[in-house]
Amino acid sequence: MSNRTRVRALLALFTVAGAIVITGVLGLFTSGGRAPAAAPGTATPAATPQVEGSPERTAAAYLRAWEAADYTAMRELTDDPPADFAAQHESFEEALAARSLRLTPGRTVMTGEDTAEVPITESRELPGYGPWAYPSAMRLGIRDQTWKVLWEPAVMHPDLAPGGGLRRTAAATGVPAVRLVTQEGRDFPADSDAEAYLARLSTAIPEPSGGTSVGWRVEMDNPGQPAERLVEYVPEAPKGTRTTIEWAAQASAARALDGVRNPAAIVAVRPSTGEILAVADRLGGRKAFEQKYAPGSTFKTVTAAALLDAGMSTETVVDCPAAYTIPGGRSIANYRDEAHGSVTLREAYALSCNTTFARMAVERLSPAALMEQARAFGFGVPLPSGVGGTCGSMRQPENDDALAEDSFGQGTVEATPLCMALVAATVESGQWRPPLLMPAAGADRPGSVRLPSGVAAGLRTLMNAVTADGTAAGAGLPDGVAGKTGTAEDWQGGADHAWFIGYWGDLAFAVFVEHGGTGRDAAVPIAARFLKAL
Repeated sequence: MSNRTRVRALLALFTVAGAIVITGVLGLFTSGGRAPAAAPGTATPAATPQVEGSPERTAAAYLRAWEAADYTAMRELTDDPPADFAAQHESFEEALAARSLRLTPGRTVMTGEDTAEVPITESRELPGYGPWAYPSAMRLGIRDQTWKVLWEPAVMHPDLAPGGGLRRTAAATGVPAVRLVTQEGRDFPADSDAEAYLARLSTAIPEPSGGTSVGWRVEMDNPGQPAERLVEYVPEAPKGTRTTIEWAAQASAARALDGVRNPAAIVAVRPSTGEILAVADRLGGRKAFEQKYAPGSTFKTVTAAALLDAGMSTETVVDCPAAYTIPGGRSIANYRDEAHGSVTLREAYALSCNTTFARMAVERLSPAALMEQARAFGFGVPLPSGVGGTCGSMRQPENDDALAEDSFGQGTVEATPLCMALVAATVESGQWRPPLLMPAAGADRPGSVRLPSGVAAGLRTLMNAVTADGTAAGAGLPDGVAGKTGTAEDWQGGADHAWFIGYWGDLAFAVFVEHGGTGRDAAVPIAARFLKAL
C-alpha cells in the first residue's frame, strides 16, 4: 500500500470517529441530559403518576353543591357513596326545613400522605327559631389519583350514626292561636271556672292575618339510642286579646263557690254597658248561659215591672194571705203558708208573697202584657254574647191559672243565670242591654230596651227593700246591695233551686245553686262572699 493510500485511510477513519462523537454530543443536548435509551430487550422504568386536584378544591366544590342541594354533583365527588346518599340528605334537610344553608370550611389538616380532614361550620336559618349553627368535619382521601370525599352520616351532623336520621315533631308545649286576657290585660285567675267560655270564645275569634306560629322540635334518632333533642322552637304567646272579664270579679266569683257542694254558678255584668264581668260556672259546660231553670220569685221583678207600668206604685196596698184561690181555678200558697195581711207592694215584694203577685197578675195584667214585659227583659231574645247562650222563655198563658203561676216564676217560665243577671242589671241602669264578652264601642247597641223611668225607679225601691227589711236582710251583704231572693220548684221532683239576683253600684249579678234550697239560705251567703271579696 502506498503512503498516499494509507493517509486516505486514516483520514476516513478520523472522519467516522468525529461523526460518532458529534452525534453523541448532539444526542445529549436533544435528550435534555437523559440517560441513553436502554438496549433492546431491557425493562423501561415507570414514571410517577400525577394526583388530580387537592383536598381544598374537592371540599370547596362539595360544599358548593351541598348548599345548592345538588346531590348528583356531591355524589360524583364522593368515594363509594351509599345507594340512598341523596335520600339521606333530603330527609335530613326536610326535617330541619331551613330557609337557608351556609357551609364554611376551615383550615385543611393532612392526616396522612393521602388523607385529609376539613372542618366545617354548618349554619342554617330555621323558621321562627332564627340562626342555628354547629361544627362538623369532612374526611377526604386519594382514590384513583383523585381527591374524594370519604362520606359518612357524621358529615351532616357529628352525632349522626349510620342508620340514624332526624325526626321533626310538634313542640310539646302548645301555644293557642288566640290568647285571651282580662279587661286589664292580665291572664285569667287559676281555676277561674270560666274555662269553657274562654275555649268557646277563642274559637270564635279569627286567627291573626298571616297565620299563627306553630312550635316544632327536631330530634336525632340513632339506632339503639334514645332520641336526642337537637333544636326546638316554642313560639311566644300571642298578644293578649282583651275580654270584658274583670280579674278581681272573676277571681272573687270563683272563690265564692269554693266549698259549695251543689252545682252552682255566678254571673256578673256591668249594667251601664252589658259587659260580662265574671262567669264562674260549676254547673258543667256552659250551663250558666245555656241551661234554663225555673227562676222562682226572682221573676217577680218582671211581674212587678208590668204592674208598675199598669199604674200601680210601690206603696199600693195589697193583701198577702197564706193562700189565694184563683176564681174558677187553682189555689196558690205562700212559702210555708206564711200570711202577712195588708201590705204595700214594696213589702209584698220584699217578703216574696206568691199570693199577692198571683192575684195582682190575674186582676191587673193580661197574658200579652206579661209576655211583652218579659221580652223587654230579654226573654226570648237572642244573646250576642260572643259565646252564644239564651236568656229565658215563657209561653203565653192560656188561662188565669197559667198566668198566676208564671207571675212568680213557676209555670212555663224558665231562665238562665245570665238572663237573671241581666234582669238585675236592667233595674239598676233602667235599660236592658245585650250581654257581651268582647269589648264593643257604645253602650246603646242594637237590641237595647229602655224601661219607663218610673218603672225603673220603682223596681229599685222594691229591690232595696229586700235587703233592707225583706228576705235578704241581715244576711251579711255589703251596704248598698239591692236584690231579690228566689226559691224555685224543680218540676223533675228534685229539691228546690236557690236564686239571688241583685246589683251593687255598676255591678249586677245572679247566684244560682242547683237543688240548693232557699235563696236566702243557699244563694245569699255566696253572693255575700263574692261581693265582700271585691
